[in-house]
Amino acid sequence: MELNTLDQIKAHLISTSEEFRKMADDHSSYDHKLQELEALDHLNLEQEAEEHRLKKLKLHLKDQMTEMLSRCDLQAV
Repeated sequence: MELNTLDQIKAHLISTSEEFRKMADDHSSYDHKLQELEALDHLNLEQEAEEHRLKKLKLHLKDQMTEMLSRCDLQAV
């Protein structure tokens, strides 16, 4: 899958699929929260647990989004 094509498919899904748009928004939100945690000098146990939870959620969303992108790309072929 070419990068340009991938970007086009992603843009199409964001504009046409509420499910994909929500996943993209949640992924971005998790990323922002992770950046805030990573900016801290030291994480307490609660913050470490939250960092771990956010990383898992973000990865799960990325996998789901990649699956949707793959299905959309295959339908275009």
